[in-house]
Amino acid sequence: MELKKDLEKALIELRKSEERKFNQTVDLIINLQKFDPKKNQINLFVAVPFKIKDKKICAFLEAKKENVETITPEQFKKYNDKKELKKLVKKFDFFIAQASVMPKVATVFGKILGPAGKMPSPQLGIVTDANEKEIEEVKKKVENSVKVRIREPSIKLAIGKQNMKDSEIIENIIGVYNAVLKVLPKEIENVKNIEVKFTMTKPQKIKIR
Repeated sequence: MELKKDLEKALIELRKSEERKFNQTVDLIINLQKFDPKKNQINLFVAVPFKIKDKKICAFLEAKKENVETITPEQFKKYNDKKELKKLVKKFDFFIAQASVMPKVATVFGKILGPAGKMPSPQLGIVTDANEKEIEEVKKKVENSVKVRIREPSIKLAIGKQNMKDSEIIENIIGVYNAVLKVLPKEIENVKNIEVKFTMTKPQKIKIR
């Protein structure tokens, strides 16, 4: 597979860059063409084979649970304060919700969680029974998924960490790339090129055709 070989070469080049004192993030950039993001609003979750980072997860549930930080409806009043709301959004990477409290969540938290791309979603993040087993399963899915929101003609997302094996980074990239291709109106025709970079490096460009 040509893409795999090109990605291997790109990662070899990226690893030649100056060592940094932190574990850099690996970013994937998919540049699009002949694509109007206003007409085609795309939001999807892609499960990746290798976890990219630990995510801080918060749950809106009827009752407190031991295995996840919980906000119950009685505590919602506190978040009428905008400062508290902003703090909450910054503190957590992802929110899940029990289906029964979802309407209230939308009312109280929707205005800030929506634009931040952190609103619990039927695709990933809604639980019905909210028992510990179900919560663990959803948490695992969240940990191993990447959210793709296409808002402009370029998709940029974190796909791995520098200390992961090249083979793991490549599998994550190919998984996300293939999932994005499936939802693009003209599939590969809509892709101009792919770029891969570490936090502090210049991108390595990969031609698709």
